[in-house]
Amino acid sequence: MASNSSNRLRTVLDRLPDGDAAALSGNLKVTKHLPEGVESKELYKDIIRIAWPSLVELILTQLASMVDLMMVGQIGGSANPEMGAAAVTAVGLTTQPKFLLMTAFMAMNTGVTALVARYKGTGDMKKANLVVRQGLMFTFFATIILSIIGVVFAEPMVIFMGSTEEQVTVWATQYLQIQMAGFITMAITSTITAALRGVGDSRSSMIYNLIANLVNVFFNWMLIYGNLGMPELDVAGASIATVIGQFVAFCISMVLLVRGNGFLKLQFKLGFKPHKETLLDLLNIGLPAMIEQLLMRAGMIIFSRTVAGLGTVPYATHQVCMNIQALSFMTGQAFAVSSTTLMGQSLGKRRPDMAQAYCSRTRRVGMGCAIVIALVFIFFGRYIVALYNSTPEIVETGARILLIVAVLQPLQTSQFIIAGGLRGAGDTRATAVITFITVLLVRPAVAIILINYTSLGLYGAWIAMACDQLLRSTLVLLRFQSGKWKTIRMYSETNSAADKAEERELEEELETE
Repeated sequence: MASNSSNRLRTVLDRLPDGDAAALSGNLKVTKHLPEGVESKELYKDIIRIAWPSLVELILTQLASMVDLMMVGQIGGSANPEMGAAAVTAVGLTTQPKFLLMTAFMAMNTGVTALVARYKGTGDMKKANLVVRQGLMFTFFATIILSIIGVVFAEPMVIFMGSTEEQVTVWATQYLQIQMAGFITMAITSTITAALRGVGDSRSSMIYNLIANLVNVFFNWMLIYGNLGMPELDVAGASIATVIGQFVAFCISMVLLVRGNGFLKLQFKLGFKPHKETLLDLLNIGLPAMIEQLLMRAGMIIFSRTVAGLGTVPYATHQVCMNIQALSFMTGQAFAVSSTTLMGQSLGKRRPDMAQAYCSRTRRVGMGCAIVIALVFIFFGRYIVALYNSTPEIVETGARILLIVAVLQPLQTSQFIIAGGLRGAGDTRATAVITFITVLLVRPAVAIILINYTSLGLYGAWIAMACDQLLRSTLVLLRFQSGKWKTIRMYSETNSAADKAEERELEEELETE
């Protein structure tokens, strides 16, 4: 099994010679030339091999989230669709607080993926597995603290998000508290997934997340509506079902990591004692990523609160469209996994030429998929929105908003892929600055102006999102083309180079004596 897994992790990089330090600090200009003996079709094969399991995993995960919201939206039935709209609003109000609390370990996971990918490029299994243990240790302790905060302050958070109706507040508080109580299993699973993606093993996470999603949907059916003799728990039932699914994913992912995949293998006997150099590397990449995530969440919270001021039905419409748009994110995010993994591995092997080649080809494939998704939204948007709620206003407005989403698809996908490549290179400071400008400044400011000072209403919010995506896509592309990501150094790499220099000096002294 390990042998088969190891074969699946091989790429074109494995047969190429290592580069040298000059390759990473020389010409920063992005070139289009492939190394001798390497064909484009081989690169596309590597990209798709990593991306397709991630795409399946992400789509199925988002579909489960969509089914979750659809099932919640049917609370009250056709006789009382307003009740379903209130339930959708309640779940939507918990999204940003939950993601805000996830920021710490999500940011550290960026470092886990980038470092594991680099060590995969150098073939250093020992250091790669050390990174995994340090990441798991950090996630465990950080999540315990965050879980307590989430449970205790759930109600103030959903009220802060703009909840004004008593029933919505009760449902949202219940939903968020249950999510926070089961936070730790989801967090540890996400760290394992980040490590597996670093070595290009996206198939394993696809499998355990697929199983978890099926479990989630089944328990939704039982606990939301009270089937098979279970209590009818409404919104709280949907949250419990999600936590059960996450626990299943956690169990399977731990078993896979302990058994090993040919490169990564969790060995408890090696312990989880803090390792200074590895933690510094994780923090060097993770802290800017954390700042980026915090800025993004802050911007999204301001944005969501602005939209929430339009009322329950407009906010429910917004939440439905956000949920559908999240499905369209999946293509960009899946190919971003390929970009992050292959960029990191290429730089670990000191082959920036391959990093550039992989990233540019990943963009091409992603853009093709984005066009297909855009056409689906244009021609079938109305029918997709109607799956969530039958309120005429929600269907009509949602269908028009999906036209905006369709136009954003190419920009959105390109931005995800290039940003993923920059993170794989460890260039998280640049992406943090870009996020600050676009998500925290541009999107909320434009939304506030268009919603409060024009008659555009909810459409104004989505025009603001389009402005954000356009500017963000432009800035990440300019950063990539600058080539400055080639100069990013890890603390452990610098330290290792210094140690080798000292060893050479000592050897020369001994030879002289």
